[in-house]
Amino acid sequence: MCIRDRYQRRVHGDIQQQFINLEMAQTQETIFDKILDKRIPATVVYEDDQVLAFRDVHPQAPVHVLIIPKNKDGLNGISRAEERHIQILGHLLYSVKIVADKLGLENGYRIVINDGQDGGCLLYTSPSPRDRQKSRMPSSA
Repeated sequence: MCIRDRYQRRVHGDIQQQFINLEMAQTQETIFDKILDKRIPATVVYEDDQVLAFRDVHPQAPVHVLIIPKNKDGLNGISRAEERHIQILGHLLYSVKIVADKLGLENGYRIVINDGQDGGCLLYTSPSPRDRQKSRMPSSA
């Protein structure tokens, strides 16, 4: 086998593994699914028919709230957004304003959206709190 063949097999294997990881991330139940199903308690600060906002159990700031969509619809990060996600993305951002008003953050606030492993994203990729601790990075606010 020549070097080129080994390289092609390795690249094909890497791509195949990335696809498998993506499939698992989209279908595997996460801690956020359990929070949405009320199987794990959360301090909810806002909820409507599309989103759930709750306080982070490991806050990185004095006010640290996570806002997640109730229906992922394949939206596992901004980089995977498609045209069909425009409405929920807008609703998520509008929900930030509602939560900020509710919490009395009239002097301002910071919005953080983590995307992908290098961006510190944990949303819909970390199946358990144990895995979350292993790769501890700042969560989205």
